[in-house]
Amino acid sequence: MNPIVYIVDDDAAVTAALRNLLTADDYTVISFSSADDFLPHAFTPLPCCLILDINLPGADGFDVAQALIDRGYAIPTIFLTGFGTIPVTVRAMKTGAYEFLTKPVDPDRILQAVAEALQIAGQNMASSEERREILERHQTLTPRESEVMLLAISGLLNKQIAAEMGVSEITAKVHKRRVMEKMKARSLTDLVRAAERLNIDHTRRR
Repeated sequence: MNPIVYIVDDDAAVTAALRNLLTADDYTVISFSSADDFLPHAFTPLPCCLILDINLPGADGFDVAQALIDRGYAIPTIFLTGFGTIPVTVRAMKTGAYEFLTKPVDPDRILQAVAEALQIAGQNMASSEERREILERHQTLTPRESEVMLLAISGLLNKQIAAEMGVSEITAKVHKRRVMEKMKARSLTDLVRAAERLNIDHTRRR
């Protein structure tokens, strides 16, 4: 299957023009008119990029980009807007935008941006999928288990974890075992690596 280009834009004319342009270049195009339609979509494990209008009804483009990040997806995003101001551009770049273009978009420029974004997507797909899986595992932890994980990757022994949490050592061991099982970590080293993938601070809180 060809690489996928997602379009999220409530302007039907813009969406139609982009679809015609991209399908003519042999891309698979899937379009949505709002964040509510797009975010529940089940992403196919193929290189993909996103052309995203900033001014959407309801949740705007920035909300969509942040929601994808929160879910562990690293989809190269090309932001579109009818009016590009410096503050809007800066905000787009802070959300990890690959490109920021103003409407009407030059066809050659959008094709170049899509081609480059998909190349990056292909390179990052394996890493992104791994991080998303780790994030999903981490989200299954209870608040107490998350605390145990943080203490464990900080280098504390079971006895020290128990003291920090005000529980018995046996209870601390049970929590730690559940953390290891849920995170699919075979060793503390695996757990530390998973924390690194999630950018969790290793340093012990004081």
